[in-house]
Amino acid sequence: MNAIEIRNLTKNFGDKQALVGLNMTVPVGSIYGLIGENGSGKSTTEKIICGLIHPFGGSIRLFDKDYTDIDVRAKIGILIEAPGCFANYSVWNNLMLQAVNLGIKSAEQEIVRVLKMVRMEGAASNKYKNCSLGMKQRIGIAMALLGDPALLVLDEPINGLDADGMRIMREVLVNITGGGRCSVVISSHILGELEKIATHYGIVRGGKMLKEMTAGELEHGCRTYVALWTKEKDRAKALLSCKYSQVEEEEDNTLRVFDAKESEEIVTYLYENGILVSEIKTDKISLEEYYIDLMKEKESR
Repeated sequence: MNAIEIRNLTKNFGDKQALVGLNMTVPVGSIYGLIGENGSGKSTTEKIICGLIHPFGGSIRLFDKDYTDIDVRAKIGILIEAPGCFANYSVWNNLMLQAVNLGIKSAEQEIVRVLKMVRMEGAASNKYKNCSLGMKQRIGIAMALLGDPALLVLDEPINGLDADGMRIMREVLVNITGGGRCSVVISSHILGELEKIATHYGIVRGGKMLKEMTAGELEHGCRTYVALWTKEKDRAKALLSCKYSQVEEEEDNTLRVFDAKESEEIVTYLYENGILVSEIKTDKISLEEYYIDLMKEKESR
């Protein structure tokens, strides 16, 4: 059973077709990173899953039930755009209003639990309007976690977070998905952070799902390269281009060699030709670079 199964989803806004037969599968217990440029259909897809807008066509099943099923809807926690909080109310009172709205028993204990999860227990008495952007994002996550949902849908939840806030967010999402207790769909433009936690990815463009893959498949698909620095960069690049099929120069004057088997062979080859290498390492293409390369590939077709 999957947490989400979407087939042939379509949605129009006037004459604009926002979703064009989109398919999407989110396994139970996964952290599913939804990736795409602005206007690609990410937020529209998330809003439809959450019942905030209605599709034109297609099917959506959550935990093997239709997404409009009352029982399954009660299992969803949502943070889309910004938390719906009252500016002059305290963090505690905003959470209490949401807990009452959800009909949560032992609301005080539940609020203590979620505030502790997002490391906000010390700010419970703060007025919402006096909280920083990063604190407001964490309050929104706490509200979405009320009632221990089986599915969490988050739209750009790490925007505005500092490094410590991002670390806390990673810990929270990894903890709640442990043992398949919760499944998470998260969209973000900060792909470096997404890469640290996502177990699955969906890449959307023009309202269509271009590609779905696991973190393992991404790891396999991200090519390994040797990065090196030398004072004779131009001559080194010319020599390496004669021996290797793909050599790229980066903005920081790094040379990347993509089909070398061992870094030692590059050092030896350049040394034999009178060039000294000052630094060398083996690395892999990041999620961000993989995404950019995929977009370039689609544009060239």
